[in-house]
Amino acid sequence: MVLSGHARLAGVIGWPVAHSRSPRLHGTWLARHGIDGAYLPLPIRPEHFASCVAALVRMGFAGANVTIPHKEAAFAVCDALEDSARRAGAVNTLIFRDGTILGSNTDGAGFLANLRACGVDPAAGPALILGSGGAARAIGAALIDAGAPVTLCNRTWDRAAALAAELPARALGWEQRHAALADHALVVNTTALGMTGHDPLDLSFDRASPGLAVADIVYVPLETPLLAAASSRGLKTVEGLGMLLHQAVPGFVAWFGVTPTVDAELYRIVAADFPA
Repeated sequence: MVLSGHARLAGVIGWPVAHSRSPRLHGTWLARHGIDGAYLPLPIRPEHFASCVAALVRMGFAGANVTIPHKEAAFAVCDALEDSARRAGAVNTLIFRDGTILGSNTDGAGFLANLRACGVDPAAGPALILGSGGAARAIGAALIDAGAPVTLCNRTWDRAAALAAELPARALGWEQRHAALADHALVVNTTALGMTGHDPLDLSFDRASPGLAVADIVYVPLETPLLAAASSRGLKTVEGLGMLLHQAVPGFVAWFGVTPTVDAELYRIVAADFPA
């Protein structure tokens, strides 16, 4: 890694942030391209978020990624917002320019890029999104913009209905998720169900259409119980780590001026310390 007094600096803000794979990801790209720069983990408490972001601007940082629990707070501190952030109602990428803060949300674009890299056409048919949080909003907006009708299904009906009205999309009750697979080309889990330390997602594929693609944004473990069950039925699966890799590209371009490549070697490096 090249690092001088002229180094460009960026990082990932979260609380906690030790679990983030983004430093390994961006560090790999920096090393590949011999860039004079660094990407740092930045553990910042929620009550200090706004003041710390202002300090990063004054310190000359190029920008930062934002992860849980700061994405909505990041929306509030921006001087300008890209349409992706407005649609998602949250920011995951901050770009600092001439003392101002530009916010964007690359989750939706990263999800679509990962689908396409796995041979799945986002506009192949209706998409069923499980969950109604920030990720569901960003991915739903991206799928709608790509031409796919979207259905939202959440454990809390009121949240699904409210988000469906905003996108706009259709809403279903949680108990309808199994039967709905017959009428959709894609199902996306945007909840924490299936993540290491959480309960698995209960979803039966008995009525799934043969061409159904199953995507999970969870990437710890790499193959969630949901993806394993779908694979055993011969269904196309799309894991979550690819979304993490693809959503990182726009920020790296903005901060370091180089368009990096998402490839098998990068995937291997970032996944190297994942639990089995």
